[in-house]
Amino acid sequence: MFLEFFIWGAWFVTLGTFLGNNLKATELETASVFSTQSFGAIIAPFIIGLIADKYFNAERILGLLHLAGAILMYQMYNAAAIGDFYPYVLAYMIAYMPTLALVNSVSFRQMKNPEKEFSVIRVWGTIGWIAAGLSISYIFHWDSAAGIGEGLLRNTFMMAGVASLVLGIFSFLLPKTPPVLQQEKSSSISEILGLDAIKLLKNKNFLVFFLSSILICIPLAFYYQNANPFLTSIGLGNPTGKMTIGQISEVLFLLLLPVFFSRFGFKITILVGMAAWALRYVLFAYGNADELAFMLLIGIALHGICYDFFFVSGQIYTDARAGEKYKSSAQGLVTLATYGVGMLIGFWVAGFISEYYRGAETENFWQSVWLVPAGIAAVVALLFIIFFRDEKELADAASKKPYSADTERQELTSLP
Repeated sequence: MFLEFFIWGAWFVTLGTFLGNNLKATELETASVFSTQSFGAIIAPFIIGLIADKYFNAERILGLLHLAGAILMYQMYNAAAIGDFYPYVLAYMIAYMPTLALVNSVSFRQMKNPEKEFSVIRVWGTIGWIAAGLSISYIFHWDSAAGIGEGLLRNTFMMAGVASLVLGIFSFLLPKTPPVLQQEKSSSISEILGLDAIKLLKNKNFLVFFLSSILICIPLAFYYQNANPFLTSIGLGNPTGKMTIGQISEVLFLLLLPVFFSRFGFKITILVGMAAWALRYVLFAYGNADELAFMLLIGIALHGICYDFFFVSGQIYTDARAGEKYKSSAQGLVTLATYGVGMLIGFWVAGFISEYYRGAETENFWQSVWLVPAGIAAVVALLFIIFFRDEKELADAASKKPYSADTERQELTSLP
């Protein structure tokens, strides 16, 4: 689990900065590269549900995908232009995104009590992401002004490739995890993609939540695509290392979810997550790397509230609303809609907005860029207030079983 997320954190956080500085990519070219994550998220259920779960041991396909990932990372390391880089990052994302579910599958199948045991294992993934960020900033200094000027950010792909090679080999030493669907009933394409749960959209509350989840992914995409280039360009020291504050806060705020569920219900909890997105981007818009640097750090630290209070609580709400019959399908539907469709839209919106303000030679470029997702998040929050009706009974039930193993099992593309 440590290696799985170390690999992702080793290159994805600084990707936007690398593309702009090393490959001279335009804003729309950067958006197209980040969009490969969404394509990977859309394709991942097919690889897991139609291939891995039926024909191969999970640990073997995990190993093969990471070995392929190591080769692709080496090609990305050598790419000299965005046209050369794009095919490799697309292939890599298609290979990597299924491993997020596979590493969970291997874990769950070896546990006697996943409800109690999994969180202790999964937290090492977050530690791995943090370790990658700290290494880039405080050990290798690749994201320093001098490091970026010398093109050292390219080394992040080599670091990720070596870690991928290690995990690829190590995966074959993991306990055997044979195909589960050889013994159980086969899943249909509609079930794998969550289409069986579409009938849940007849419920007005779930429909409002579903549409809000897609729309809030637009501000989320701005963060992943623009945060590191922004912090780097304004001169904040060790930006990648400082961004790990977000992952630390995520772990801390996860502990507060049961309290919020029981005291305030789903509506207020999810609304707090939405409001945090708007607030963090206002802080980014008006903060700076000097006397107002604390605003940037607070904005980064809000990641725990942004992610946990909306996305994690949303997964728990989905689990509670769907019931046993549609639990798996509903999680698959929301995952496909958010990390697939929603993030895909978000990356392109972020690209178009940045391209527009860059072309207009706006004096306060980053301020203009960040106020857009702040406004989007605020509008989504307002619509959620108006149309979503709280369901106290569901919240009370969920608070007794927070962020269960079943929820994590369905989260194919959990972003730290």
